[in-house]
Amino acid sequence: MKNIASGSYDEILVEDGIYILKIQNDTQEPKLIARDIDSSYIQFHFCLKGRSKFNFNEGNYYLEVNEENSLLLYNTQKDLPLDLVVSPGSWLLSVVMTIRKFHSLFSDEADYIPFLSEENKEKKYYSQEIVSPATAVVLSQLMNYNLHPSIKKLYLKGKVYELISLYFNKTEDADLEQCPYLADEDNVRRIKMAKEIMISRMAEPPTLAELSQEVGLGLKKLKEGFKQIYGDSVFGFLFDYKMEYARKMLETGKHNVNEVGLKVGYSTASHFIASFKKKFGTTPKKYLTSNV
Repeated sequence: MKNIASGSYDEILVEDGIYILKIQNDTQEPKLIARDIDSSYIQFHFCLKGRSKFNFNEGNYYLEVNEENSLLLYNTQKDLPLDLVVSPGSWLLSVVMTIRKFHSLFSDEADYIPFLSEENKEKKYYSQEIVSPATAVVLSQLMNYNLHPSIKKLYLKGKVYELISLYFNKTEDADLEQCPYLADEDNVRRIKMAKEIMISRMAEPPTLAELSQEVGLGLKKLKEGFKQIYGDSVFGFLFDYKMEYARKMLETGKHNVNEVGLKVGYSTASHFIASFKKKFGTTPKKYLTSNV
């Protein structure tokens, strides 16, 4: 194994068959990571900051994973060793799990996972996905925790299971056959435009009717299509995004609670604190204290 700078690579055995890899490159130079991983493992890689390049076949092929994106690697026929170039200022968290262990988690629901279905389970499967706000919270908790050694392993096991559950969480009707207009690229483009509008104006977002008119898509198509693509309603998605944005602002230590609340659209600190507690189960102040 080629480790990067001291303290920037950490490998944790969570339980038999499950590892967490924490990779942080806070230097000004790209760094290399190499680790043997054979075909008996499935790999989940999450980029929290910056970007990284995954090389395959001795560098003849590569995949780039950018901030707030993930990469799943599953191939029962070929070893996929980690050959990674980590850009300056980049953080990644990876979960490497034996396929046997992974199958056991979904033994009763194997057909729910596309590559576990009977006709696909011996084929390779690579997937790049956007990291949802809920998943980003768990990733942050896995990167930053302050726990007594006696409960650390239990905490990490719970968080890994939560992470995998969120990764595969899809709405029951997430099927193009039930939402045929998503097969139209223009409709998908308009729905993605709607998401960007809500994010860019999160402090004062438009109403659904206004948003529908702005992107030129009927209200029903907008609501159903948005849920198909992003797994939540427009305002449910926006709430999660705002809380994740607020959490990141607070963690910088450069803003107080009032400033953060105003930034994400709350006119009073009390309303912001109530929303933050609804999302994370604790107040902003207590959250920061627990993550010191």
